[in-house]
Amino acid sequence: MKVKVEKDTCIGCGACTTIARDVFTIGEDGYAEVTEEYRDKEIPEDKQEEVETAKDSCPTSAIETE
Repeated sequence: MKVKVEKDTCIGCGACTTIARDVFTIGEDGYAEVTEEYRDKEIPEDKQEEVETAKDSCPTSAIETE
């Protein structure tokens, strides 16, 4: 699984950073982004459930997985 945040949709609420703080962070622009460690990389199996929960909790559906 890979994950990304659609910047055009994100409102910067921070729910994803609370749920999966190792995978998401709030960038300098005030919007969520995938941390450097996981950007464009496979998410480890032990973090996938957190990512799915963050995705489901996003109020604007800005988080996409593939």
